[in-house]
Amino acid sequence: MSFYNHDPMLVASTSRPVARGASVGTLATAFAVGGAVALVALGTARAAARSAVEPVGPADGAPLMRAPLQAVAPVDLVRYAGLWYEQARLPNRFEKQCAGPVTAEYTPLPDGTVQVRNQCTVSGGTTDESVGIARVVRVPGQPGAGQLKVRFAPSWLGWVPMVWGDYWILKLDRDYQVALVGTPDRDYLWVLSRVPQLDEAAISSELEYARTLGFDVDKVVRTGQTQAS
Repeated sequence: MSFYNHDPMLVASTSRPVARGASVGTLATAFAVGGAVALVALGTARAAARSAVEPVGPADGAPLMRAPLQAVAPVDLVRYAGLWYEQARLPNRFEKQCAGPVTAEYTPLPDGTVQVRNQCTVSGGTTDESVGIARVVRVPGQPGAGQLKVRFAPSWLGWVPMVWGDYWILKLDRDYQVALVGTPDRDYLWVLSRVPQLDEAAISSELEYARTLGFDVDKVVRTGQTQAS
């Protein structure tokens, strides 16, 4: 940190002998230089003292910087298509009423988009359904990356950017049986499986991986549990 700018100006008096003026100028210069050196030394000592007692990292309790998420690449959307069963999720406003099984079915369409059909069982045993469209996001240098945008708004609103939400495939097994899906802001997370009930060890493994990516998995709810308001 720079405390201030120090620019001493020495003015020689014309009414005094030159030799004496030079002597006074020399003393003044030495005093100024000595003061500057002392300030630098004091500042260095203070900085060293602060670094010895202050933790290294962002100030004011700010979170550590997290690396940007990477989607799986490549993803074969034809193999990815079909029915998936939700196993766990971060709470979200879209599924507050879901009290039972939740499914997502993906169907590739001739125009290259994917139909998304989400269903969940609400209290009372009835089924709530939402149908939307997903489109692939082209990622430079990563052909076939599992980054998509999904909308459930009417098609005539498709030109509005805010109606499209992120859908990133963050982890996918070789057999396309278990998938970890989330958003780059880490606010949304889902564990999906091809079977209605994935074993606990597999779910825990997916969630621990999500934790390493920076997701707050301690807030995750298991599908079928009532989501807190």
